[in-house]
Amino acid sequence: MNILLNIIWVVFGGLMIAIEYAISSVLMMITIIGIPFGLQTLKLAVLALWPFGTNIDNSGWPSGCLAGIMNVIWWFVGGIPIAITHLLWGLLFCVTIIGIPFGLQHFKLMRVALLPFGTNLN
Repeated sequence: MNILLNIIWVVFGGLMIAIEYAISSVLMMITIIGIPFGLQTLKLAVLALWPFGTNIDNSGWPSGCLAGIMNVIWWFVGGIPIAITHLLWGLLFCVTIIGIPFGLQHFKLMRVALLPFGTNLN
């Protein structure tokens, strides 16, 4: 069932979201300072491409001071607008019964967009 939902996801917008994340990741990696943020955006791209069946290990605030500081910087660099976008899409999809699984995946993407440092994808 996850494979069918992932195929529907990719056809109806998931590929576009993943390409946008990949392009922004490459643009962030142009500078040395942006490399950690670009790597986290690649994490978002992978999750945006194939979200069904992917688990997120997000057990609270990440361990380590550096990851916490990077998450706070990420919020101002682009994490909050990305999370709000996923929140709005998730609410829009949850209006219909058929769209609820896709809305839940946007909520999953929203969690990773808020705290990408210290989040593991399984």
